[in-house]
This record gives sequence, C-alpha cells and structure tokens, in this order.
Amino acid sequence: QLQLVESGGGLVQPGGSLRLSCVASGLSLDSYAVGWFRQAPGKEREGVSCSSIKNIRSYYTDSVKGRFAISRDSAKNTVYLQMSSLKPEDTAVYYCAAGRWVQCPTPTQMDLDEYSDWGQGTQVTVST
Repeated sequence: QLQLVESGGGLVQPGGSLRLSCVASGLSLDSYAVGWFRQAPGKEREGVSCSSIKNIRSYYTDSVKGRFAISRDSAKNTVYLQMSSLKPEDTAVYYCAAGRWVQCPTPTQMDLDEYSDWGQGTQVTVST
C-alpha cells in the first residue's frame, strides 16, 4: 500500500516561493501518476498539477501556469511542487495524490476520483 506525506507548507508573502514535498513509502511512485490538489476554505478541492507515470508529461491548471512546477526524484520516491510568484488566492491546503489509472495531462480538469491514494495535506497561506 502506498503512503504519502506532504510537507513544506507555511506562511509566505505575496510574490514569494515555497516548495512542497510529497514523500511516498510502501511502493514506488514510478508506477503511479501523481497529482497536486488544493482546497481553500468553503471551496471544492481542485486539481493544480499532475505528472504522468514515469514523469513523461505534466499538466497545470490555468491559474498556476508559469508559476508552479511539478517534478520527481525517483531515488527519494518524492514528488515536488515548486510554487513561485505566490498570490493570496493560492492560499489553501495542498494535497498530493497518486493513482495508476490517471489521465494526465487532461483536456479538461483533473479528476479526484482517478486518484486512489492521498496524503494528509499541508497548509499554504499567502498573506502580508
């Protein structure tokens, strides 16, 4: 069974940067597509970025294109989300998730139901 643990969240000023980490244990992430989702208070969970199996392709939702970057380190069984030029509207709990049957990239939006394993989330707050 795959376990995922996120870290790296915190409080940052607008325009700042953070790097989120998602460390996997139990199984290799190389056999999974991995996604980052976020959920702001009172809003539905939304997909932010995904990386296909073997990191061949990636996807970003429009609101983070050019600012966020997803990457993997197979040796560490870890996925990262580098976030730059952060805005107050990026404030949310960020979750990483993994699935074997994930359409990434997607022509529409990321589907939560395609992801079978989830981390507990890490809070990102962008504020002065």
